[in-house]
Amino acid sequence: MTERAFPVPDGVSEPFWEGIAEGVLRIQRCQACAQYVFYPRAVCPHCTSVDLCWVEARGTGRIHSYTVVHRAAPEYRDDVPYVVALVELDEGVRMMTRLVDVQPAEVRVEMPVEVAIQGDPRLPYFRPTG
Repeated sequence: MTERAFPVPDGVSEPFWEGIAEGVLRIQRCQACAQYVFYPRAVCPHCTSVDLCWVEARGTGRIHSYTVVHRAAPEYRDDVPYVVALVELDEGVRMMTRLVDVQPAEVRVEMPVEVAIQGDPRLPYFRPTG
Protein backbone atom coordinates (compact mmCIF):
# COMPACT_ATOMS: atom_id res chain seq x y z
CA MET A 1 0.00 0.00 0.00
CA THR A 2 1.19 3.51 -0.82
CA GLU A 3 1.92 5.74 2.16
CA ARG A 4 -0.66 8.46 2.83
CA ALA A 5 0.32 12.11 2.61
CA PHE A 6 -0.46 14.31 5.60
CA PRO A 7 -0.50 18.10 6.01
CA VAL A 8 2.79 19.82 6.72
CA PRO A 9 2.33 22.86 8.99
CA ASP A 10 4.01 26.10 8.00
CA GLY A 11 4.46 29.42 9.79
CA VAL A 12 0.89 30.51 9.08
CA SER A 13 -0.93 27.23 9.76
CA GLU A 14 1.11 26.03 12.77
CA PRO A 15 -1.39 27.34 15.40
CA PHE A 16 -4.23 25.51 13.60
CA TRP A 17 -2.36 22.19 13.66
CA GLU A 18 -1.18 22.69 17.26
CA GLY A 19 -4.84 23.14 18.22
CA ILE A 20 -5.85 19.98 16.36
CA ALA A 21 -3.08 18.04 18.15
CA GLU A 22 -4.56 19.32 21.45
CA GLY A 23 -8.11 18.37 20.39
CA VAL A 24 -9.22 21.95 19.70
CA LEU A 25 -10.48 23.42 16.41
CA ARG A 26 -8.98 26.90 15.97
CA ILE A 27 -9.75 29.40 13.25
CA GLN A 28 -8.60 32.94 12.70
CA ARG A 29 -10.53 36.13 13.36
CA CYS A 30 -9.58 39.51 11.98
CA GLN A 31 -9.19 42.09 14.72
CA ALA A 32 -9.75 44.92 12.23
CA CYS A 33 -13.08 43.83 10.69
CA ALA A 34 -14.15 41.06 13.15
CA GLN A 35 -14.66 38.52 10.34
CA TYR A 36 -13.73 34.86 10.83
CA VAL A 37 -11.19 33.42 8.43
CA PHE A 38 -10.47 29.88 7.27
CA TYR A 39 -8.15 28.47 5.79
CA PRO A 40 -5.17 29.87 7.73
CA ARG A 41 -3.57 32.85 6.04
CA ALA A 42 -1.42 35.88 6.76
CA VAL A 43 -3.81 38.54 5.42
CA CYS A 44 -7.55 38.95 6.00
CA PRO A 45 -9.42 38.24 2.74
CA HIS A 46 -12.20 40.64 3.81
CA CYS A 47 -10.24 43.82 4.58
CA THR A 48 -6.55 42.97 3.87
CA SER A 49 -5.51 43.56 7.47
CA VAL A 50 -2.61 41.51 8.83
CA ASP A 51 -4.10 41.72 12.36
CA LEU A 52 -5.41 38.15 12.57
CA CYS A 53 -5.71 36.25 15.85
CA TRP A 54 -6.52 32.62 16.62
CA VAL A 55 -9.78 31.74 18.39
CA GLU A 56 -11.35 28.45 19.42
CA ALA A 57 -14.23 27.59 17.09
CA ARG A 58 -17.42 26.08 18.49
CA GLY A 59 -16.71 23.02 16.36
CA THR A 60 -20.28 22.81 15.09
CA GLY A 61 -21.89 23.56 11.77
CA ARG A 62 -23.92 22.18 8.88
CA ILE A 63 -23.11 20.33 5.70
CA HIS A 64 -23.11 22.80 2.83
CA SER A 65 -22.28 20.23 0.14
CA TYR A 66 -20.80 16.73 -0.08
CA THR A 67 -19.76 13.90 -2.34
CA VAL A 68 -19.42 10.18 -1.79
CA VAL A 69 -16.09 8.78 -2.93
CA HIS A 70 -16.36 5.31 -4.46
CA ARG A 71 -13.06 5.17 -6.34
CA ALA A 72 -9.93 6.37 -4.61
CA ALA A 73 -6.16 6.45 -4.90
CA PRO A 74 -4.45 3.23 -3.76
CA GLU A 75 -3.71 4.53 -0.25
CA TYR A 76 -7.44 5.23 0.35
CA ARG A 77 -9.04 2.25 -1.39
CA ASP A 78 -9.68 0.40 1.88
CA ASP A 79 -11.77 3.37 3.06
CA VAL A 80 -14.32 3.56 0.22
CA PRO A 81 -17.05 4.54 0.20
CA TYR A 82 -16.42 7.66 2.26
CA VAL A 83 -17.90 11.14 2.36
CA VAL A 84 -16.02 14.35 1.65
CA ALA A 85 -18.02 17.36 2.78
CA LEU A 86 -17.88 21.12 2.73
CA VAL A 87 -18.96 22.08 6.25
CA GLU A 88 -20.11 25.58 7.06
CA LEU A 89 -19.08 26.25 10.64
CA ASP A 90 -21.39 28.25 12.91
CA GLU A 91 -18.82 31.05 12.63
CA GLY A 92 -19.61 31.31 8.89
CA VAL A 93 -16.44 29.89 7.35
CA ARG A 94 -16.40 26.71 5.29
CA MET A 95 -14.07 23.79 5.76
CA MET A 96 -13.45 20.79 3.48
CA THR A 97 -13.35 17.59 5.53
CA ARG A 98 -14.29 13.94 5.74
CA LEU A 99 -17.37 12.75 7.59
CA VAL A 100 -17.11 9.89 10.07
CA ASP A 101 -19.61 7.85 12.08
CA VAL A 102 -22.26 8.03 9.35
CA GLN A 103 -23.26 5.90 6.39
CA PRO A 104 -22.98 7.75 3.07
CA ALA A 105 -26.69 7.18 2.29
CA GLU A 106 -27.64 9.02 5.51
CA VAL A 107 -25.79 12.26 4.69
CA ARG A 108 -27.88 15.29 3.73
CA VAL A 109 -27.23 18.94 2.96
CA GLU A 110 -27.94 21.06 6.07
CA MET A 111 -27.27 18.06 8.36
CA PRO A 112 -25.87 19.39 11.67
CA VAL A 113 -22.34 18.19 12.40
CA GLU A 114 -19.63 18.54 15.02
CA VAL A 115 -15.87 18.22 14.87
CA ALA A 116 -14.38 14.81 15.61
CA ILE A 117 -10.61 15.13 15.93
CA GLN A 118 -9.02 11.72 15.59
CA GLY A 119 -6.31 9.61 13.99
CA ASP A 120 -2.54 9.56 14.02
CA PRO A 121 -1.63 12.19 13.12
CA ARG A 122 -4.72 13.89 14.51
CA LEU A 123 -6.97 15.37 11.83
CA PRO A 124 -10.24 17.34 11.94
CA TYR A 125 -13.11 15.17 10.75
CA PHE A 126 -16.80 15.87 11.33
CA ARG A 127 -19.70 13.64 12.40
CA PRO A 128 -23.45 14.15 12.70
CA THR A 129 -24.62 15.70 15.97
CA GLY A 130 -27.11 13.94 18.21
